[in-house]
Amino acid sequence: MEKLQYISQGFTIENQELNIRKALDNGIQWIQVRWKNAPEQEFIRLCEISKKLCSDYHSVCIINDHVQIAKDIDADGIHLGLKDTSIEVARNILGENKIIGGTANTISDVLQRMNEPCDYIGLGPLRFTSTKEQLSPILGFERYQNIVESLKERSLEIPKIFAIGGVVLEDTEVLQNIGIYGVSVSGQITNQPSVIREFKAVLQS
Repeated sequence: MEKLQYISQGFTIENQELNIRKALDNGIQWIQVRWKNAPEQEFIRLCEISKKLCSDYHSVCIINDHVQIAKDIDADGIHLGLKDTSIEVARNILGENKIIGGTANTISDVLQRMNEPCDYIGLGPLRFTSTKEQLSPILGFERYQNIVESLKERSLEIPKIFAIGGVVLEDTEVLQNIGIYGVSVSGQITNQPSVIREFKAVLQS
């Protein structure tokens, strides 16, 4: 599984598509299509465009929240918030071969996600981010460390956890040292797509 995810940004379908294209041109291999409060037909169209682009670039295409749309366009998987469709229902709709990710904010959320189970966990937010409405309590590095230590104390294998929420390049090495598998990035990649190469270099080291 890739260690770097780009979460798409943009207030219009044109902005979204442009930002996704730029990320792919700069070597991203995992896109999560997220466009909150979008007109339904435009969001479906963006998902269709994104799936084709990702196929052309041999990249993974994940849809945020919308399980049926993910199924209809044959996306590679889905990412679900804690209040979205359950992992079990999504798995029944999508089948065993699709990727299902789940959001978490606390150790109890992580344990829930591990039990459901999902393929990876988006744990955050690391810090404040303007790209997410109704932001969960901010974790900071210390709470990531506490969650990983809590899993170790339970003698549990650390799942594939992605840090999310205001993550920038300088955070990556610290997060890896804590035991976090990868990072999900939106703002910095949107504003500076060339930083993808630097992220990948750190994550592969």
